[in-house]
Amino acid sequence: MRNVLVTGGAGFIGGHLADRLVSDGVSVRVLDDFSTGREANLEGIRSQIKLIRGDLRDAETVDRAVEGVDVLFHLAAVPSVPRSLAEPERTHSVNATGTLQLLEAARRHGVSRVVMASSSSIYGDTEELPKVETMPPRPRSPYALQKFAAEQYGRLYAEHFGLETVALRYFNVFGPRQDPASEYAAVVPRFVLACLKGETPTIYGDGEQTRDFTFVADVVEANLHAARAADVSGLVMNVGGGRQTSLNTLLAMIGELAGTEVKAAYDETRQGDVRDSLADVSLLESRTGFRPAFSLREGLGRTIDHFRKILESGQQV
Repeated sequence: MRNVLVTGGAGFIGGHLADRLVSDGVSVRVLDDFSTGREANLEGIRSQIKLIRGDLRDAETVDRAVEGVDVLFHLAAVPSVPRSLAEPERTHSVNATGTLQLLEAARRHGVSRVVMASSSSIYGDTEELPKVETMPPRPRSPYALQKFAAEQYGRLYAEHFGLETVALRYFNVFGPRQDPASEYAAVVPRFVLACLKGETPTIYGDGEQTRDFTFVADVVEANLHAARAADVSGLVMNVGGGRQTSLNTLLAMIGELAGTEVKAAYDETRQGDVRDSLADVSLLESRTGFRPAFSLREGLGRTIDHFRKILESGQQV
């Protein structure tokens, strides 16, 4: 990898990936419209990257961003099940049509590989655990369906046009710099901030629903392995921690690590949410050599430390 584009590079995961690429000496270009991305996520590397502010749906901007790139990491998305239910057309235009436009630009410009961020939500509520890539998809939300469509476009571009593509199905990524303030914020930053501020977090459902929480540094490493591995074009692979944790257990662990006691308020299950999730990561390990390095406790500890420092400094989270 010499010249790399990270779409959504000002986002939570994209910012961590851009950091790592810069530290590895790679020439990094970032495309982001800052609809959910934040300047703070690029603060440490802003002078070392080329930043293109623009929309994934704008053909001219995408063409300019892709030209001269040898590896493309595609993380730009509207990543929210509730938002996709509220705005199905808009989210489709970004997550599915935007991805197609990006793949076409990558084909025109001779990109050697595209590593695409996908989602475990594609599996839906199938009862079988762990989730294996060969399971039939059962999307329960527009977001999940959009991600599945994007995966299939990637597969077709690999089969018909020779563009090497790899899709990584992320399982509940968390870590420092994840936005806890959004209406659609992920559960870990919401719980962490509530514990540190002495507030009551809301759990939608009974709290016994389970997730496979995956530390962001492991996701970054999985992307790098997928970009470098041989003979993986056209594959879809899970990226997870390989462990199953209920939301009630998660909250108790965060409270313990933060040194606080906190009780949740419970509300109705949100439309489109799945009950249980757990990744089988054996395919990713066997084809790329990647193995998760961070335990849940270690990842949560680092996340808590990050948010605690922000609060103690008086900065806005």
